[in-house]
Amino acid sequence: PKNVVNEIVVVVDANNNNSGDDDSNMRVVATGNDFYSNPRLGGPENNSLAYITWNHPNMPWDASELRVTSLKNDDDDNNDATTSSSHTLIAGSDGDTSVLQPLFHPQDDGASLFYISDETGYYNIYRYRNGKSVNILPMEYDFGGASPGWVFGPQSYTFLDDGRLVATYSREGSTRLVVADVLTGDGPATSVEEYYSGAKDGLPMQFGNVIARSGTTQLYFLGGSPSTPNSVYEWDLEKPKEEANVLKCSSTLKFTDDVISVPQQIEFPTTGDRTAFAYYYAPKNDRYTSGDASSSPPLLVKAHGGPTSCTGTLLNAGIQFWTSRGFAVLDVDYGGSTGYGREYRRRLRGSWGVVDVDDVCAGAAFCVTKGWADPERLCIDGGSAGGYTTLSALAFRDVFTAGTSLYGIGDLTLLAGDTHKFESRYLDGLVGEFPKERSLYEQRSPIFSVDAFSCPILLLQGDEDRVVPPNQAETMHAALLQKGLPTCLKLYQGEQHGFRKAEHIEDALDSELAFYGKIYGIDIPDPVELEIDNL
Repeated sequence: PKNVVNEIVVVVDANNNNSGDDDSNMRVVATGNDFYSNPRLGGPENNSLAYITWNHPNMPWDASELRVTSLKNDDDDNNDATTSSSHTLIAGSDGDTSVLQPLFHPQDDGASLFYISDETGYYNIYRYRNGKSVNILPMEYDFGGASPGWVFGPQSYTFLDDGRLVATYSREGSTRLVVADVLTGDGPATSVEEYYSGAKDGLPMQFGNVIARSGTTQLYFLGGSPSTPNSVYEWDLEKPKEEANVLKCSSTLKFTDDVISVPQQIEFPTTGDRTAFAYYYAPKNDRYTSGDASSSPPLLVKAHGGPTSCTGTLLNAGIQFWTSRGFAVLDVDYGGSTGYGREYRRRLRGSWGVVDVDDVCAGAAFCVTKGWADPERLCIDGGSAGGYTTLSALAFRDVFTAGTSLYGIGDLTLLAGDTHKFESRYLDGLVGEFPKERSLYEQRSPIFSVDAFSCPILLLQGDEDRVVPPNQAETMHAALLQKGLPTCLKLYQGEQHGFRKAEHIEDALDSELAFYGKIYGIDIPDPVELEIDNL
């Protein structure tokens, strides 16, 4: 639904409410804007409310505001007191800054409010105190996490009992943990210490959402590595060299090191005299050798969804599946991805279907020049928004020789016309105002350019998908058949947007492997049955 009203409410005496009126125990304290998130209590006597708010057509990573109001000011007879425009604006006044994750310091008598802002071009942490904001950890790296603003809850920093700040940011493919004094003086943080796996500290390669255990120096966080699935860790700040203890792992999967490909982050040239980023995974399986050691391996390029999220290096069985079978994988953080600063993230503004496509193609070409990939065996896949990038690369470029779309978006006009409130104006920034610029949407939609496809394509689709209806895949499949191109369409019963059933996820991987095996003449042991038309 697009007409939902978002507000912040205070729930009063919920356990003692006997009126039978579900709304009688709720009091609106912030209203008037399209969206609200991250309500935080603090300040003197815990009576201040800080929150993030923004309006259409912005997404929270485009432009948002941090406002503060006193809960003592609300008055049932004064609606103006609850209107956001009447609340104190702390950050985001220029209408072009993204503000995230406010948090009052538990000490300092509630006088210090912290938050993350990209006003310098990177998501840095600020302290607001006595009417003044200070960037306490200025650096050209992003705090904020892997998908800031997408969901409720993530927090990239916290505070220790002694008042020090603990925060995480990403640098060169791994997570760094910073501990600093942020209360002494009025300037930037002091006594800054940094920990990370590359410094032989006992931390995983990537982690976040750190919380501190009161009365101790122990920290808890979510994280992992290329060989470890997402896990809950415990780590003692007083014993930094000791390995972080895994308290709970999200998967029982365990692999030996001889089949795990550890990625390297690469920076490669792309269009417009710019560079883009990706993680390159070399083929890895010490139990087997290539029949032709002199040739470069086939390369599978992956386009992540979002499209303004990013990829990561936690154990991804869907990547190790390929590298253990002789494929190299390039997991691309194309322009528009989070984690590389504001300018990089904004490259997709008005350019979705252009910049992302340029970058996946440039990444593949770069791997060829490095001798990491066979130019005759370059394939690409992606799901949802990544499927859109995949289909666009196959329709509008001639770099790849095969590809797989998993419930990929073929028609941007349909996506713009029917989605939920949060993303209902998302494409305004990525493509253009709809329906005013319908012609541009059609121009960038692969479904309107099916005649441009020129290589084999596998289409994997759920038959109950309402985001990308099956008829989009069926239309493209029919066009490929008519052109005489090798193609296959598999519809999975009971699946919607994104496969959920284990047997379908497994079959999708096996089908894609069998598809490339037949297209490239690779001998796949015990492949699944796959009927490819026009082959």
